[in-house]
Amino acid sequence: MILFHHGSQHRRQTRLGSWRRNLPDLVGLILVMCAQLAYSVERMSETKTQRLHLRVASSDDALFRSAAAATHESLSEFLVESGRERAERVLADRNSFVLSASAWRAFTEALDQPAVVVPELVELFRLPRPE
Repeated sequence: MILFHHGSQHRRQTRLGSWRRNLPDLVGLILVMCAQLAYSVERMSETKTQRLHLRVASSDDALFRSAAAATHESLSEFLVESGRERAERVLADRNSFVLSASAWRAFTEALDQPAVVVPELVELFRLPRPE
């Protein structure tokens, strides 16, 4: 806690600032964590029927085995989970985006504005789709 003096009032503030100001970010973080947990539980119960065969350098093999042991996972569990996390991050840039609380407000305000007709776009959408 940081205690600071302003006039005749003493106020306490956390290092992160007012928890109320950070509440939208905290709620978003909690929702993301819950979604990831639910997804992980669903993935764990899915029957694994597909096989992948890889060739890796001996240094990579040692690194993967060491990391799997450190996380108390089998080599397969470690590689599948690591690969899944990377694939989700790569695809997330194409499927979703994350905004700060202030950027979210600006975004929703822009969406709430009345639509503007752009004649060039109207004409473009009237054209037949190229084959």
